[in-house]
Amino acid sequence: MKQDAFSKLHPAVNLLFFIGAIAFGVLLQHPVYLLAGVLASGAYYFMLCGRKGMKNILLTIPLFVFITLFNPIVNTRGATVLFTYFDRPYTLEALIYGVVVAATFVLMLLWFGCYGKVLTGDKFTCLFGNLAPSLSLLLVMVFRMIPSLLQKAKQIIGVRSSIGKGITEKSSIKDKLGSGMTVIGVLTSWALEGSITTSDSMRSRGYGTAKRTSFMVYRMTKADWILTAVMLALLGVIIIFAANGGMNAEFLPERNIVPVNRSNIIGFIAYLGYLMIPTVMNIKEAIQWSISESKI
Repeated sequence: MKQDAFSKLHPAVNLLFFIGAIAFGVLLQHPVYLLAGVLASGAYYFMLCGRKGMKNILLTIPLFVFITLFNPIVNTRGATVLFTYFDRPYTLEALIYGVVVAATFVLMLLWFGCYGKVLTGDKFTCLFGNLAPSLSLLLVMVFRMIPSLLQKAKQIIGVRSSIGKGITEKSSIKDKLGSGMTVIGVLTSWALEGSITTSDSMRSRGYGTAKRTSFMVYRMTKADWILTAVMLALLGVIIIFAANGGMNAEFLPERNIVPVNRSNIIGFIAYLGYLMIPTVMNIKEAIQWSISESKI
């Protein structure tokens, strides 16, 4: 993945953005704001992951449809009955609320996908290494272990296939289960051996014998401070309009959605502007790069 413009900022700025985006993505259930969140998160996720990201985005569509249609089955509240099944009402309000639940779920998947790409292990250590050194080190090691295990599993499967012990489409279920258990057993042994080696290495280097210090690669620049001030100002506007009821939406048992009009349009613009910060920064950098190339 090519590092984007927003990822180059200080980790604290990245964390502040994702806290606001994820928190308000859950709290604001207004359809217009959810639509803005899905579009903004989808655009940024596509910029981070490219074609693979687009495939993942398209995979959320069946999930969205399933959650939308399934919600009225388990939730029968609502004033407008579309039809009944087994003497249970299938209501319009529950269907609309299903759209909201599905959109929120997809929104969280996309934002957390962006979070995983932007806030890497070294950034997490930079932010929390001095506050909770043991916990941050443990989390970084766990996050690093998951891709390592997946890569090691591919290597083991490849080696077994090269010596004629791999599985094929014609293999029986028993053979597939046996091969899978063998791979898991090898992975477990490798992980345990690696943990012992890591423990001995850390002990020999004097880990835990004195106060731990960390090297801070990232420094807050003028651009970081300016963007932080802009984000805090936008968050303040969003909180004010949300507290005044300009972003309220109720669906059960009856629909009561506050329209986006002149009285609260500023709150929506602030919310959309906040979510589009990473995307706008990437577009700006791409335009600047294209202009620089044209001058060569």
